[in-house]
Amino acid sequence: MRQHVKPGLTGWAQVHGLRGETPNIDLMYRRIEMDIWYACNCSNVLDVQILFKTIGAVVGHENAF
Repeated sequence: MRQHVKPGLTGWAQVHGLRGETPNIDLMYRRIEMDIWYACNCSNVLDVQILFKTIGAVVGHENAF
């Protein structure tokens, strides 16, 4: 199910701090769970929320690359 979502600049898991390398299996599972949640609940409103959270993370330098 996770592969059916088209990739974008960022995603639901990434704006919640699950970005970059995942050093352990628990973080990998959390990232996958969030990606699946997004796939089941995707909408334009959710995409706008992700956009604003991304801007906030970049401006606030919250582990942004």
